[in-house]
Amino acid sequence: MSLAVATAILISEKDNSDLSKNAIECMQELGRLYPCAGYGGNFGRWIFAKNPEPYGSYGNGAAMRVSPCGYATRSIEEAKTLAAKVTEVTHDHPEGIKAAEAVAVAIFLARKGKSKEKIRKYIKENYYDIDFTLDEIREDYKFDVSCQGSVPQAFEAFFESTDFEDAIRNAISIGGDSDTIGAITGSIAEAYYGVPEEIIGSVIKNLDSLQMKILYYFEGNYPSKAIVEDNKKATVYDVLDMYVDKIIPKGAPIMVTEELGHGVVRARADDRYMVPDFSTFDNKKKW
Repeated sequence: MSLAVATAILISEKDNSDLSKNAIECMQELGRLYPCAGYGGNFGRWIFAKNPEPYGSYGNGAAMRVSPCGYATRSIEEAKTLAAKVTEVTHDHPEGIKAAEAVAVAIFLARKGKSKEKIRKYIKENYYDIDFTLDEIREDYKFDVSCQGSVPQAFEAFFESTDFEDAIRNAISIGGDSDTIGAITGSIAEAYYGVPEEIIGSVIKNLDSLQMKILYYFEGNYPSKAIVEDNKKATVYDVLDMYVDKIIPKGAPIMVTEELGHGVVRARADDRYMVPDFSTFDNKKKW
């Protein structure tokens, strides 16, 4: 669903006046294409509804999918607005909107280079007073899909981390709704630390052509951090681009680089006219 939110952002007007409408359409479209993705019962029914309406949820699903809003924003207030627009179409309970806003704002602050202390301070003053450590809750923590019972835990997993992978390990170490907690923690950690190249490579092996296409174009417009060889900083888009084949569209101009005789030439296309080809992501034998 994060990819659905990303798509909605990409196709919306600059003032985001149509973002809520696009979020509904994109989430329904992708949800129907991938019906076995482990959705909650209410959301699963919402995906296939003819007239989808919000259902008062304070579950953590909206906070799990909201990360693109934190990358596409230019201010804290815009992060809140975007998060609310893509959340209230399903999770219109105040706690659901609050959690999504908190995650989007944290991502924005991390992108802007704010320290963990400043991010924690903002979250504490505006959203959650996180007064526990992971060690204090690990033994007794239970499965909890509410925002109140899982989003603060996801934040603490990030606050206690030392790098991206450590953040994910922290998140899953407490158990509970691990995929959601890990997704929320990871979205903030990505903005703060960057994602190691080898992890990006491992993940995209599991994407099909449509998923890769959405990710590629969103990252091209709203780049996030990647860490490549020798801990050099790059963008996730830089890494994705290495995995995407390029093709020469019919009619594209080419440049002759060498005359080989008998009417045979060596030529190359102008890079400006090369277009991505995502079809290989549907052929898993490639990997």
